[in-house]
Amino acid sequence: MQTTHISLRSRLGSKMAFLLSVLCTLCLVGQVLGQADMPYEEFLAQVTACPKECHCPPNFPRAVYCDNKGLKTIPNIPPHTWYLYLQNNLIEVLSVDPLRNATQLRWLNLNHNKITSEGVEEGVLSKMPHLAHLYMDDNLLSSVPSPLPATLEHLRVSRNRISKIPAGVFIGLDKLNLLDLQGNKLMDDAVTEVSLKGLNNLVQINLAKNQLSNMPLGLPPTTTQLYLDGNNIEKIPAGYFKGLPKVAFLRLNHNKLGSNGVPTNVFNVSSMLDLQLSHNQLTEVPLIPSGLEQLHLDHNNIKSVSGSNVCPVAVETVDDSINDSVPRLRYLRLDGNDIKPPIPRDVILCFRLLRSIVI
Repeated sequence: MQTTHISLRSRLGSKMAFLLSVLCTLCLVGQVLGQADMPYEEFLAQVTACPKECHCPPNFPRAVYCDNKGLKTIPNIPPHTWYLYLQNNLIEVLSVDPLRNATQLRWLNLNHNKITSEGVEEGVLSKMPHLAHLYMDDNLLSSVPSPLPATLEHLRVSRNRISKIPAGVFIGLDKLNLLDLQGNKLMDDAVTEVSLKGLNNLVQINLAKNQLSNMPLGLPPTTTQLYLDGNNIEKIPAGYFKGLPKVAFLRLNHNKLGSNGVPTNVFNVSSMLDLQLSHNQLTEVPLIPSGLEQLHLDHNNIKSVSGSNVCPVAVETVDDSINDSVPRLRYLRLDGNDIKPPIPRDVILCFRLLRSIVI
């Protein structure tokens, strides 16, 4: 009798293990298909067509990972791919053929390759009607690639050799809100109203570490974040920001701005929250708007600071109540100048919300 009970328990245990195995398998398949949000036939075709050089995770079948493989050419990409990672390879040509079926691409990462402008085959990008994110940082481009798909939202082409923005390249790109051009060879004649035409909804533009001598012209009024660090800019035209009523973050670190090149009310923009002017040649603290929250003035030639000169409102009108008229400055950096502590009392009285001063 005891032997019979042991045998029965053993059979029951085996059946239970089998049922649990089936249940786990069904859960996994359901999870895969649920995450993929794609019919099983497409899922099977996608995984089956995965290039041997790449990795196509079953739990994320719309993504194809071909990064860090030492590839010199792009393999044939499956038709249901949304996310394609080709960064950190040795690719020289962005070819039409291997991407011919990849018309559903949303995200294409080609950072850290050896792609030249001549290596971007005609129409390869415009034939991607859903592409929203294109990353081509750290390549060998000499010009902004064109034509680009109208669906594009982010374009990153930093640290290339770009010296030219083709006229009209951005026309029709109404969804583009981020443009990263830092670390290229752009001069003033390349960044113009003509070359930037079409950027109707741009929010962030990064032109840092180029060869600009003047503030760029033709920026759209939607610009909120403007990065111009590491250029050779010496002055800001009076009224420059009247055409940029939404600018909130402005970075002009590591330029050649002197106080003579900064008109008195040039930064009087109500939308501005963060102003960075570090590593320039300023001798005075510029007048700032009441709404500014962060001000970086380190490593200039400023010798003194006083409330009467820097307070955006009359110091005597600032009271203890917190209202819209009280200057909003919370962070002030002044180190690397010739200013000796302590900070004058009228500066503290003006900026009642100040939480940190670096001197």
